[in-house]
Amino acid sequence: MSDKTHLEKPYKNILVSETENPIGLKTGLIQINRPEVLNALNNELMQELVNALEAFDRDIETGCMVITGNQKAFAAGADIKEMADAGSIEMLVRDQFARWDRIRKLKKPVIAAVSGFALGGGCELAMSCDMIIAAESAKFGQPEINLGVIPGAGGTQRLTKAIGKAKTMEMILTGRMYTSKEMFDAGLVTKVVDNDVYLEEALELAGEISSKPTIAVQLAKECVLKSFDSTIESGLEFERKNFYLLFSTEDKFEGMKAFVEKRKPEWKGK
Repeated sequence: MSDKTHLEKPYKNILVSETENPIGLKTGLIQINRPEVLNALNNELMQELVNALEAFDRDIETGCMVITGNQKAFAAGADIKEMADAGSIEMLVRDQFARWDRIRKLKKPVIAAVSGFALGGGCELAMSCDMIIAAESAKFGQPEINLGVIPGAGGTQRLTKAIGKAKTMEMILTGRMYTSKEMFDAGLVTKVVDNDVYLEEALELAGEISSKPTIAVQLAKECVLKSFDSTIESGLEFERKNFYLLFSTEDKFEGMKAFVEKRKPEWKGK
């Protein structure tokens, strides 16, 4: 049985729903919903977001997740009011970034559908996702330097891996904002689309991924992420083990048999 209690919870800062995919599993949709502060990410919101993501990750009927905001802002950064008076020890004890570590451990793919501002923590949240579909209106940036701090939820690390040292240095040390086209050219964004279809495009991509064999999708994601925190040798070894592991799944036998028989495969998720 699939547990749908996460769809019924009275979340305060997010809206949670799921969409049907005619050719695959469902897509879990999470919308950040603090429009009065441009969807600033406070601790309560992040807890709700991670809880919802993990619930979808456990749901056998869900193949992929999409995180979005509204047309004006994906998320314009962290809620500075929560940190303005905090000292080093208080922030260390608070350990607010532990929630972000849980996003990285999600097995299923997560797509960010970004429109408007994706700044600071908002940019880091988009980068924590596996793919980014961006509206032409999207603006990316890490402006923490203007507050006397630096990115703390992975900005210095994920940006460097995605777009290289030189561009990351410029982006973080100047605090500038960059267009979705600039970030696409740099390699951070998957696709740039018209402002009125960014969510539709993200859901379409999620639907396509959800039509693929579940275990293969999850292990492929795991392998790609492994490349970010390992040498090429250990990454290749990890990839090879997961490749061999997939040869014990029913979906592997079905996929190859269907290919030989020139028909559409019927995935079992096993």
